[in-house]
Amino acid sequence: MTDYQFYIDGEWRNASSNEWMEVKNPANGEIVGRVPRGTADDMNAAVAAAKAAFPAWNETSVEERTALLKKVRDGIADRQDEIADIIVQELGAPISLARSKHVQQPIKEMDDMFDDLENVHFEEDIDGTQVVKEGFGVVACVTPWNFPLTQIERKIGPALIAGNTVVVKPATDTPITAVLLAEICEEAGLPKGVFNLVTGQGSQVGDVLTEHKDVDVISFTGSTEVGRHLYQHASFTIKKLILELGGKSPLIYMPGGDLDYAVKKSMDTVVNNCGQTCSALTRLLVPREELEAANQSILNYYEKNVVIGDPTDPDTVVGPVVSERQKETVESYIQKGKEEGARVLVGGGKIDREGHYVEPTVFTDVDNKMVIAQEEIFGPVLCVIPYDSLEEAIEIANDTEYGLSGAVVGPSDEEAIAVARKIRTGSVYINKSGKSNKAPYGGYKQSGIGRENGRYGVQDYLEIKSIYK
Repeated sequence: MTDYQFYIDGEWRNASSNEWMEVKNPANGEIVGRVPRGTADDMNAAVAAAKAAFPAWNETSVEERTALLKKVRDGIADRQDEIADIIVQELGAPISLARSKHVQQPIKEMDDMFDDLENVHFEEDIDGTQVVKEGFGVVACVTPWNFPLTQIERKIGPALIAGNTVVVKPATDTPITAVLLAEICEEAGLPKGVFNLVTGQGSQVGDVLTEHKDVDVISFTGSTEVGRHLYQHASFTIKKLILELGGKSPLIYMPGGDLDYAVKKSMDTVVNNCGQTCSALTRLLVPREELEAANQSILNYYEKNVVIGDPTDPDTVVGPVVSERQKETVESYIQKGKEEGARVLVGGGKIDREGHYVEPTVFTDVDNKMVIAQEEIFGPVLCVIPYDSLEEAIEIANDTEYGLSGAVVGPSDEEAIAVARKIRTGSVYINKSGKSNKAPYGGYKQSGIGRENGRYGVQDYLEIKSIYK
């Protein structure tokens, strides 16, 4: 077992309390390592370091900052196997997914951000006025456990490029990945105080960070409930908020589309990462007359693709959820769905093996008013909802407090786009379209504020100054 430290002002430190938190493998309960249990004093020191480092960092050129961030990117690439192994151990993600999605994706996102910087105008002339875009100051990066590298990369990359300094508070379930990233930042030569990392409980250090008078921006990814809490507390010092919150995303299958593909598109997001993805397409909307055909397609998919097992096995598709707490939460929703009268098409039972495993479950003939169709479950659970007209499908898709992602599978791209325009969500996939890392990603309604990726991700971290000449 390894004891890790956190990183403040260019130095590796233990917690001032000399207390530790154990990180456990959700597949077998083994202790992966220990990280310091940070205190308010530790977080105050990190914020002070970031504040002191900000003026000099903000005055460096964009080219200098980008060059250092490219070294961070290369460091991630050089250590990708090590990072993937840690993500398997602390998150329970299958190794094939850890390598492809958890590590390769953030590398690609950084590459695309660098490439898109040519479209970010850090200075421009508007009607004789010099408009300058620069860093805000200290950015608090509060990140979730479901994508422990990607969610930090999406924050620190654009924040640092924009001239801010950062303090990262990673999730308590998956902090070791963040420590490895801190090592990479040190090796890349980031100046002291520009990147800081403090591990600990959210109630002990997270609140200190987000309420701190010297923190200028809160960048948070996580539940809408916590996002509301941050929104309230940020008001006391008028901080800028960048929030990527929950989702209950719909996929509308239109008559004449590729039904098997629609099922695969939705089920992939529910099965991969054990459904612990905020943008998962967890509501599959199908015409009522095609409900049974959709059900059969789901059963065929399940039989061929749902392989539950040891996450270190390359053949495993479904590993454990991150913790016993998360397992209990997901299982309580499955029980709630049964009580509400939704029909269990497949799954819904218990997995008799060591670890925090949840059987992937599909409910069919679901009413959109049911709790399982309205609340984010964050586990491998799909709701199949029938509709009687395309107008009703659009109404059902929008009948949620969330608006993060969505998809439309239809007989033609033109027809699918016409429906996509009516869905109140931040991104929509059309038929077999892919995703661009340069396009903005974020949510409508209670799914968040702000955007990630490419030029839009950088712009959210830029303060704007007009110099009248």
